[in-house]
Amino acid sequence: MKLKKLLEKRKSAILKAWFEFVVDTYPDDTSKFLKCQKDPFANPVGSTTMDGLTGLFGELIGKMDAESITSFLDPIIRIRAVQSFTPSDAVGFAFALKKIVRKRISKDMNGDISVLDDLMSLDEKIDIIGLAAFDIYMTCREQIYNIKATEQHNRTFRAFEKAGLVREI
Repeated sequence: MKLKKLLEKRKSAILKAWFEFVVDTYPDDTSKFLKCQKDPFANPVGSTTMDGLTGLFGELIGKMDAESITSFLDPIIRIRAVQSFTPSDAVGFAFALKKIVRKRISKDMNGDISVLDDLMSLDEKIDIIGLAAFDIYMTCREQIYNIKATEQHNRTFRAFEKAGLVREI
């Protein structure tokens, strides 16, 4: 597979561009911090994101194990699910990889169309990652909603209890 060799050759450039795409979805100050701070203790979001993207890229050019994909995606998506991202912004980074890959390997292709089938296969793999990201995002948002609903219920119950409007039977 010629594409696999191209991806391995351009791995660091692709990962750097992918990471920059993800952190550019944050406000400017946050984005600058996430790009510059390399210490994982001072920058857990950046570190978690880079580790996850690196693992996902490895799966993309490797065997595409569903459990591994989920384990790499989950921390990234959990972070984004508790922030103010829309669903498309939270998971869109996965689909952006298609454009990033094409831009980074286009110089090496020299008009060679033999990799087109491989690119279509890669697109399908990226779609699988994107859909898995959306599933994780929705699960996280559902958990957040349930926590908020339970807390609201408990607050209301305590208020009624303090007012003497609730009795044990």
